[in-house]
Formats: sequence, structure tokens, C-alpha cells
Amino acid sequence: MKEAEKSRMEVQCFTGGNFAQNGYVAWCEVTGQCVIVDPGAAALDMVAAVKAGAGDLTAILLTHAHLDHVEGLGVIRDYTDAPTYLHPADRELFDNLPAQAAMFGLSGSQLDPPEREFEDGGSFSFGESVFKVIHTPGHCRGHVILYEESDNLAFVGDLVFAGSVGRTDLPGGDYQTLFKSIRAHVLTMPGETRLLTGHGPETTVEHERTTNPFLVPHYGGELA
Repeated sequence: MKEAEKSRMEVQCFTGGNFAQNGYVAWCEVTGQCVIVDPGAAALDMVAAVKAGAGDLTAILLTHAHLDHVEGLGVIRDYTDAPTYLHPADRELFDNLPAQAAMFGLSGSQLDPPEREFEDGGSFSFGESVFKVIHTPGHCRGHVILYEESDNLAFVGDLVFAGSVGRTDLPGGDYQTLFKSIRAHVLTMPGETRLLTGHGPETTVEHERTTNPFLVPHYGGELA
């Protein structure tokens, strides 16, 4: 690989909690700036990694506001005053975290709201990396994916997984909308694009395009 083609971003995955949720720390290898994506139950480990790397934490990015993806937000905020970003269509979910927890027989405290809003088609920059923000409803109303085209990777939250897709039986979920989002915004990415998922192992667009039993019928234009 030529020097100019090397990735500028290092990504660390942290998994924990009852839902085995994946949270991420993404680093710009040039500047040392970093962001946290979806701080779940492993938030303490994420903070430890940022401290160990002497990283400059610039933001907390939420792909969506389901409990397992935000339950560690308070831990992160105790460490930093960096702003939190969420799509406004998921603000209602965020504002009802205790009710979300109760649905699963858990307890949860309400958190202070995000300071910033994602906008579909907008971008978020840190260091020399730029995420394109893509609104991808279906799993919930305000779900987004964060796509770094030059690094061939996307944080896809709970939209799609290795061999599966996001559930649609929670508030704001819609089966047809989920597949429309996947077809329009994931299957159209280059095949080598890494998909960093909210649960389970990472995968690639090509692998899911050709082997995912939920998606194979849709490649080429068929609808759910």
C-alpha cells in the first residue's frame, strides 16, 4: 500500500454490558485527536484508553439513542466537557431513557441532553478525518451512520450486522424503512468498506452484500 493510501484513523472497540454493545474510540493518527462513538457499558475502559493514549477527546458521537448505546454517557461526561452529538429525531428516545430501561426490566437514570445535533448530509471533522453523517432510519427514527470514505470505514450502529440486520420491534422501528436505508446507504458503498457495528464483529459491505441472508434478495433492487 502506498504511503498516501494508509489509513489516518485507528479504531478501538470496547464491548460490554447485558447487550454486549460495541462502543468505539476513533483516533486521528496524525493529530492525536479522538472521538468516542456510542459509549455503552464499557465506558470506563474507553476513558482509560483515551487517558493512556493522551488523546485529545473532541466529541461524543451517538449513532442513535437506545439505552445500550448511551448508558455510559455519564461516565464519559465526568471525564470531559466535549459536546455530544445526536440526530434530533432520536431526542424523544433520549429523553425517555428510564422508560427504555424499564422495558428490559432494568433501571436507568435520565441524562442531560446532547448539546449538538447531527444533520443528514452534513459532516463532522476531527483531526484529519471527516465523517459524512447519513440519516438511516428504520431501527429507530433518528439513527445515523458515520462514513469516512477516505478510510473505507463506517460506524453503522444497529442498522446492519455481520449476517443480520437491526431489530424493528422497538419504538420508532420500521421494517420497510430499515431495508430502504440499508439498500440506499450501505449496499451502495464500495465493497471493501469496513462496517463497524453496534453488536458483534465488524464486517464489510461486500461480505454482507453477498452472504447476509437478510440482504442478498435486496441486492440489485428487490424490496423487503
